[in-house]
Amino acid sequence: MLTREQREDIGRALETMRQGGVVLYPTDTIWGLGCDATNPEAVAKVYAIKQRADAKALISLVDSETKIGFYVPDVPDVAWDLIECAERPLTIIYDNVRNLAPNLKADDGSAALRVTKEEFSHELCLRMKRAVVSTSANISGQPAPRCFADISPAILEAVDYVCTSRREEKDNGKASSIVKLTASAEITIIRP
Repeated sequence: MLTREQREDIGRALETMRQGGVVLYPTDTIWGLGCDATNPEAVAKVYAIKQRADAKALISLVDSETKIGFYVPDVPDVAWDLIECAERPLTIIYDNVRNLAPNLKADDGSAALRVTKEEFSHELCLRMKRAVVSTSANISGQPAPRCFADISPAILEAVDYVCTSRREEKDNGKASSIVKLTASAEITIIRP
């Protein structure tokens, strides 16, 4: 159950993202940089903060399996099995993605989505009513922060809002597993 402070924190993050801003927030894995995944200008800000070429696509979070269908017109049946059987957060790269900012998609039209079940990021996505970018809160090429204390001052200063929730946790989050799933249900493991 979210506390009143966490709900207020989510409200401030939502307001920032709806205005095209970038937030720093706790996810189901590690702390992430987030924005409205349908706003190409906001996505461009995330790439700039990370100092990362936009040729490397970013992950987006959704709050439910149902939302995947809004972004992926033909979800291979095996995707539902992968999501259900995953023992830890699983990001799936889908073919032919729609309704996301063009700069979130790879050259082949694919994009990465993950259903978050963690309370804070789930509520953030649910209330945003659309996908939320979720990429590690680090400059490209530097280690991903495993807890809030590991986030560099450069990242903290570059975002428009820093969430206050879960900052004290030191449980050393771990990045999600990533698989690429083609429309013909071919699976490639990108990150175990």
